[in-house]
Amino acid sequence: MSPYTFATPASAIAADLASTIANKTILTTGVSPGGLGAIFAETIAAASPALLILAGRNTTKIQATADAIAKAHPKVKVKLLELDLGSLAAVRKSAAEVNSWDDVPRIDVLVNNAGIMAHPYKLTPEGFESQFGTNHLGHFLFTNLVMGKLLKSEGVPRVVNVSSDGHRLGAVRFHDYNFDNGETYNKWTAYGQSKSANCLFALSLAEKFGPKLLAFSLHPGVILTNLGNGLDFEADFSEMKRLDKALGNKEGWKEFDFKDHQQGAATHVYAAFEPSLKDHNGAYLQDSQVTDPYVQTVKSWITSKVEADQLWKLSEKLVGETFSY
Repeated sequence: MSPYTFATPASAIAADLASTIANKTILTTGVSPGGLGAIFAETIAAASPALLILAGRNTTKIQATADAIAKAHPKVKVKLLELDLGSLAAVRKSAAEVNSWDDVPRIDVLVNNAGIMAHPYKLTPEGFESQFGTNHLGHFLFTNLVMGKLLKSEGVPRVVNVSSDGHRLGAVRFHDYNFDNGETYNKWTAYGQSKSANCLFALSLAEKFGPKLLAFSLHPGVILTNLGNGLDFEADFSEMKRLDKALGNKEGWKEFDFKDHQQGAATHVYAAFEPSLKDHNGAYLQDSQVTDPYVQTVKSWITSKVEADQLWKLSEKLVGETFSY
């Protein structure tokens, strides 16, 4: 049983796990200032990692996070990577760049934190619904393309997929992931599909690699970050509540329990570095704990090895590449 709770800040867990964080090379996607990826990176910088690789679509924003780290921890090495997860072509280019870095022989931890939420219907350049394309397919392709660097870790590498309890809003629609070309689109159902995919991807990695690589997904909590930029809080979250009620989810009748940014990044730190998690490969985490499906929201479809395998095969088909491990 983890000693941490809903309220534990990321800084406390990073302090406890400082010896595990030290000398690690960590790549984090989605590190714009004020977001959980940036809070995570800035927090673990205090524990003297070997290198922090900050990946994001907007290089001006990720440079701001790098500057904040440099100011607080000038001895920590930081490297920037331009990464647009909404384009498979861009993902391939960024992965090739990482693989070309001779000064970065390994990646110890990959935190797939970037994401978009409840966007209007839009297709990626390759023709995939944008939330599924960005939140899942982009990370699926990037992770597999840099797998060689992960497997060169001196310890057991980890992949952390930042999902959400919003997975409750929709399972993966294997035969209609694009919502009938938008005809049946619901922004929250689509968000749920993408977050369910994050969980299933972690489960597949755990199944395929066993003890050679650890993979986890997590719900960070409900936090006011730039992820919600562009949403009409009252209208859009009322729509989510209506969907929850239609699905019979308890969240349709309860108020949000908000976390601050440090509390929101805590499970990132726990998933990335907690040693005892080696016994729970593939697990879905919340509040720096392995979730209890009898207490927390854990839909059966995110723990299904059958659906995980289906998603892996579908994802390979959609990105046009097979990854055999």
